[in-house]
Order: sequence, then C-alpha cells, then structure tokens
Amino acid sequence: MSKGILEAGKDPMGQAIRDYFETGRAARLRVFSPQFEEDEMPVSTLFRTETAMPPLERLALDLCRGRVLDVGAGAGCHSLALQHRGLEVTAIDISPLSVGVMQRRGVTDVRAVDLFDEAFAGCYDTVLMLMNGSGIVGRLERMPQFFRRMKQLLSPDGQILMDSSDLRYVFEDEDGALDIDLNGAYYGELDYRMQYRQVKGDDFPWLYVDFGTLSCHAQANGFRTELLAEGSHYDYLARLTQQR
Repeated sequence: MSKGILEAGKDPMGQAIRDYFETGRAARLRVFSPQFEEDEMPVSTLFRTETAMPPLERLALDLCRGRVLDVGAGAGCHSLALQHRGLEVTAIDISPLSVGVMQRRGVTDVRAVDLFDEAFAGCYDTVLMLMNGSGIVGRLERMPQFFRRMKQLLSPDGQILMDSSDLRYVFEDEDGALDIDLNGAYYGELDYRMQYRQVKGDDFPWLYVDFGTLSCHAQANGFRTELLAEGSHYDYLARLTQQR
C-alpha cells in the first residue's frame, strides 16, 4: 500500500461505511481511547444529508468557493452536497473502501490519498476539514508540516475551513480551573483505535485544538486565523488564510 493508505483488514470505518451503503445497516463501530471510556460512532451520521448536518458544517459549506479539497471525506456527504451546489470537488481519504463507496455514491473526483503524501499535488481555493478536521494533524508538533502542505496545495487566495473542539470542559473543575499537567502533553492530543465486527484498526493520534492554540501555530507558520462561529459545546469553525 502507498504511504498512509489503510489495508482492508485494518480499516474498520471503511468496512462499516461499505456495509451501511450496501445494506442500509451496520454493526457497532467501536471507538477506544486510553483517555476515555469506550464509545461508539453511529455509522448513519456519515451518510447524513445537508439538512441533517449541524449548523457549523452547513456554514462551512456555504463558505466554500472555487476548487474544493474535501479532506478525510469518509462516505462523501460534504462532497456530494458541494457537487449539488455546482462546485468542483476533490475528495480524499486514506480508506480505499470508503473511496469505493464515494465513487458508487456519485462523487466525481475521489482518491485514496494521505494528505501528507507530497506525491499528491493540486491547487485548491478551499481546503475543507470537517468532523473535527484538526484531528488529521494528529499532534501539535506536526503543525509546521501541516501548514507546509497547505502552502503547497492552496491557491494564493485560498482558504482552509476547519472545525475542532476545545476539550477543556473535560478537565475543568467546579471553579472553571483546568486540572491538567502543565508539563505533560497538550490536553487535546488523544489516541484512538477503532473496531468493527472482527476488523481491528491500528492506534492513531487525533488532535482536538482550542482556537487560541490553533491561532498561535498558524501565525508561527505564516497563516491568519478567523473564528467564524462557535457551536453549542466548545466546538468552533475557523478559517485560515496565508499571510501576505
């Protein structure tokens, strides 16, 4: 397999997406993390229509322009909504199973690609990163690499539309103070593993980043940040553009 691309036997989300597409139902997509109790991702939400999307996602779709790169596109719900609006969209995902479903659902340009694989090239006016899109960065230490890739992929006036959440609410005490180890890792850096039926994925890093921290890293790497909207539970939508 090429860089970052999942093998079918290590792709629980892709298997779940394929099952749901083909049968209209899926087993439990289980999510494990050493930082939290076991959780479950409802597979049906990956197939939601635009009217069923939360307000931050609908706003992001409204703000997309020009050629759009949909990163971590999953089952293709955002790409399909943008195509319906007449925009030119390239959808990428590291799951070939998910890519196959997107093709069958009618996404015109879809590729099995790791965002960080520099063999993938293009020039996009909007890079769309939704469903906690910052997670794909993985760790704060990868921010410089992420912003280098964005400079390679964005048009001069291009924009990144990214949502994320501030996990501070998990660590706040009754007085609102953060109960975290200031000498430890950033509190939004998590580790996950997924399982679907008997298909077990490898561990992977995932980044939730508060807006202030995102802004600091963006500025250090030649980008401006704009807080576009805040959701109901510590989530937000940001726009990032290159400094001139």
